[in-house]
Amino acid sequence: VAAKLINGGVAGLVGVTCVFPIDLAKTRLQNQQGQDVYKGMIDCLTKTARAEGFFGMYRGAAVNLTLVTPEKAIKLAANDFFRQLLMEDGMQRNLKMEMLAGCGAGICQVVVTCPMEMLKIQLQDAGRLAVQHQGSASVPTSASRSYVTGSPSTYKCPSATLIAWELFRTQGPAGLYKGLGATLLRDIPFSIIYFPLFANLNNLGINELTGKASFAHSFVSGCVAGSAAAVAVTPLDVLKTRIQTLKKGLGEDSYNGVTDCARKIWLQEGPSAFMKGAGCRALVIAPLFGIAQGVYFLGIGERILKYFE
Repeated sequence: VAAKLINGGVAGLVGVTCVFPIDLAKTRLQNQQGQDVYKGMIDCLTKTARAEGFFGMYRGAAVNLTLVTPEKAIKLAANDFFRQLLMEDGMQRNLKMEMLAGCGAGICQVVVTCPMEMLKIQLQDAGRLAVQHQGSASVPTSASRSYVTGSPSTYKCPSATLIAWELFRTQGPAGLYKGLGATLLRDIPFSIIYFPLFANLNNLGINELTGKASFAHSFVSGCVAGSAAAVAVTPLDVLKTRIQTLKKGLGEDSYNGVTDCARKIWLQEGPSAFMKGAGCRALVIAPLFGIAQGVYFLGIGERILKYFE
């Protein structure tokens, strides 16, 4: 178990560092309503780098890097645990049991995923809101208020600690789990699709002598399975992102749950809005899970533990 936790943590740190700017672009594109600030991923990253500097593309990365280790560790270790529990040695091919194991992993990881994503989204979307705010600074509305009463700088550069404390102070622990239902709605189907697909793709490359697939094969299998699952659940990710965004731009809707969010998006923005950021999401998840599974199957955790024996 310790080795699996180390593998998941290392994979998460490496993966997030590599793909975080694309994830930031995904969040900003999904949150756009009406007049678009960004025309696509490249336009979003270009404008972000120009307006906020290189590190502006990593806004919210600290939250992700802090919590991605337990999140990935829980996700990968839980999937292995449920596979062993449901499939005896965890190696037989049983699609139903693999999907059930993936479902269990998705439920377990949401304990960390929900607050992590909620805080990350506020930080990632701050730059987009700042652009709108600058264009309408003379029109004060309730939508342009800060997370807490304070100076305009709080609006432009919110702090994860400040947001978390304000939510905890006003709403208790439940405030950090805003959008829990939407997160479960996204993560469970993702895990049900991803883990069985990866396991079956990876089994195609297992070496009979070593009992393992090569790093390259595990990496590619993770990329393919991750991108397929990511695109499949993009509509649910759009709903989750919109619901978890605490602060809206001028003229943007607020939502009272998943059904209300889906209805308003469908009526006001059309069916295509449910696939906003699908390309970005595939580009984020593919290498993220490719790296994760590559590290996992290389057994870095086992090597680290062996070194300290």
